[in-house]
Amino acid sequence: MESKSRIGRILGCWKMILVIFLVTMLSEKIGIIKIPVGAGSIMFLPLLYSMVICLILALIKPLKFIGSKVDCDVADNIVVIGIAVFCAKIGVNSGAAIESVISAGPALILQELGNLGTILLALPVALLLGFKREAVGMTHSIGREPNIAFIADKCGMNSPEGRGIMITYIVGTLFGSIFLGALASILATSTPLHPLSLAMACGVGSGSMMAASVAPLMETFPKLATEISAYAGMSNTLSTADGIFVTIFIAYPVCNFLYRKLEPIIGRTTKASIVNDEEKEAK
Repeated sequence: MESKSRIGRILGCWKMILVIFLVTMLSEKIGIIKIPVGAGSIMFLPLLYSMVICLILALIKPLKFIGSKVDCDVADNIVVIGIAVFCAKIGVNSGAAIESVISAGPALILQELGNLGTILLALPVALLLGFKREAVGMTHSIGREPNIAFIADKCGMNSPEGRGIMITYIVGTLFGSIFLGALASILATSTPLHPLSLAMACGVGSGSMMAASVAPLMETFPKLATEISAYAGMSNTLSTADGIFVTIFIAYPVCNFLYRKLEPIIGRTTKASIVNDEEKEAK
């Protein structure tokens, strides 16, 4: 009965599905656009067009049914299905290139430590912009589902850290794939970094972000497409598996430590922080 109700909900959103289908066809029709930049080029793929077009439609709502809560709930389920199929394909490619993956050795596991750069780069910027404890939630990770669960358990979702990680999650969902897709294209064509090292960097723990960043690499280096897909898929799996442990034992403590050191130096006094201080004094 439950499966029938889910199917009924999906069929009830046929208008949204039709719009997405038309947007997909339009994006595929546009095809790949390459913009020369210096010695390399920026590559824009149909995935990016479709995301931008759907975002614009959701914001301006030219049709009333676009962006409704029911449609959004159904879309979430469909995205999960789509990512599952993509992950299955990655798994097949990973198995085909298992010897190459094993030869990478500790690099695939230790690459998760590279995500700590999020703290070093983003925390000072967040403090300069005026964020307080929100900055810890925003910058200790890329803010995907496991990290939200950790912050919810550690601080609560009504805490400043909870608000911060939700900001990162929402912005990452809307713009993360677009940003990483463009960044991967630039790095692939404008730097001497090896394609397989870039492939490992694509595995940030988000299926959609990985898909968007792997696509331009595979397009740029077609002879290494299987290896790129395998490295990215394995890296993404490991990031999901050990990323939460890195968050608990390294990233979150380091972020808190740096916050205590940097906030008095570069932090700004904002209206929100004054209100929080007054609430603490009242208690």
